Amino acid sequence: MTDNAPTPAGGNPAAAPAGSRRAADVVTPDLLRRLTSGVPGAGETRSHTPATGEVLATLPEARPEDVAAAYERAREAQREWAARPVRQRAGVLLRFHDLVLARQDEVLDLIQLETGKTRLHAHEEVQAVAVAARHYGRKAAAYLRPKSHTGAIPTLTRVRELRHPRGVVGQIAPWNYPLELSVGDALPAFVAGNAVVMKPDTETALTALWARRQLIEAGLPEAVWQVVIGEGPVIGPEVVRHADYVSFTGSTRTGREVAQGAAARLVGVSLELGGKNAMIVCEDADLDKAAAGAVRAAFSSAGQLCISVERLYVHERIADDFLARFAERTKALRLGAALGYGADMGSLAGERQLKTVQRHVDEAVDKGAKVLAGGRARPDVGPYFYEPTILDGVEKPMAVCEEETFGPVVSVYRFSDENDAVRRANATPYGLNSSVWTKNARRGRSLAARLRTGTVNVNEGYASAYGSVQSPMGGMGDSGLGRRHGSEGILKYTEAQTVAEQRVLPMAPALGMSDEGYAAFMSRSLRLMKALRLR
Repeated sequence: MTDNAPTPAGGNPAAAPAGSRRAADVVTPDLLRRLTSGVPGAGETRSHTPATGEVLATLPEARPEDVAAAYERAREAQREWAARPVRQRAGVLLRFHDLVLARQDEVLDLIQLETGKTRLHAHEEVQAVAVAARHYGRKAAAYLRPKSHTGAIPTLTRVRELRHPRGVVGQIAPWNYPLELSVGDALPAFVAGNAVVMKPDTETALTALWARRQLIEAGLPEAVWQVVIGEGPVIGPEVVRHADYVSFTGSTRTGREVAQGAAARLVGVSLELGGKNAMIVCEDADLDKAAAGAVRAAFSSAGQLCISVERLYVHERIADDFLARFAERTKALRLGAALGYGADMGSLAGERQLKTVQRHVDEAVDKGAKVLAGGRARPDVGPYFYEPTILDGVEKPMAVCEEETFGPVVSVYRFSDENDAVRRANATPYGLNSSVWTKNARRGRSLAARLRTGTVNVNEGYASAYGSVQSPMGGMGDSGLGRRHGSEGILKYTEAQTVAEQRVLPMAPALGMSDEGYAAFMSRSLRLMKALRLR
């Protein structure tokens, strides 16, 4: 807590400090030397902790020529890395899995310091990275192994599909989930045989650098993962300009620019972008479970989660009862960012996020919306804290109605007909995540199939779908291109190659057959293959 601002009456309680450790106790000169070893850049840039606004670390700042040199080192190292057997590369991921879990307190401190989130929300990242490392460590060989297919002429044409690494992947990672959205997305690229040149957000670079040191200790050649730090408008385009494939997580506006840069070079790109995610609470929902789920869905990581809920559609018959329970739980959330467990919601990442949240809430209230919980900044807790906020009576043209807030603000809407709820939930250019709450499993699955989002959670907010790493995760519409997780999450980092071996007879007239005879033979063969139900 800060000393210069009083605690407002009736506001969310501040969590008791979890201990006396501060940033300087964690980010020591020795830690900085170890983490920044091998990171290029003659310049200097600084990161800050949102918990206090203070400088956290001084980091090397790359120039465009440093990015080009990083790609050269990565390309040279990638060839030897790709030559290793898949199972050997997968073993690195499995050892990394163990290191992350064994040393989780180290990275939890860094995530908290760099993002301002609570320790429990930081632990979501540890869980996600461990699951991804285990999954691709166990499944990569199956995903990447050569596959046989039926040829053009069965028995005469033998076909195998091979998978080759793309080369060097350019990755631009955001600030909000600095462990999961940096190394979590890089793991399948590595095990597929690629090298990676990554630009993490400067404010959260230490977390990515920590992950890099663990992966190197687990057996990844150091040059295979290059990290460049610098201003996005300066370094970001250079990362795209040299890449064989681009992975980007961030805003839709910047994602369009990244896609244009990749398209100009005819290289592939995956984009996980913004969202204005909806949650539907049906008339038969368990209200206590739904209210608790709404708290998690809307306020985890202070709402700074691309798949968090910002629109809440509640059946009119249960709306008042549900909202009373939801508001009560929301008002009880403890605010804090101390290094330890105990707080329920942490800080916003910085002044820009705070200003967006304030603008959305203040404008909505000025135009008639009602605050059911929250609605104010909390400088008594920290410079960028804002209370978890529930708004009722939101309508167009309020900015919060359609713009992504990316903060702890959720707007409530009532519905009487589920068809109308689905229509309104889909009435957005975004399509990232959604949530349905009902006691009827069949109803939940039916509604989920009608929602135009890449993931849908039934009786959960976001974690069930995201944590199911055998299944794809990504967005529709303005929420992005491509998918992470599952087969799509690794195969996107590969180039497919078809090798077809023709045997005995050519794909042409042979053995004295005339052109007309060959055409008749092939026509009969095609009819026969259909009759035999060949695919």
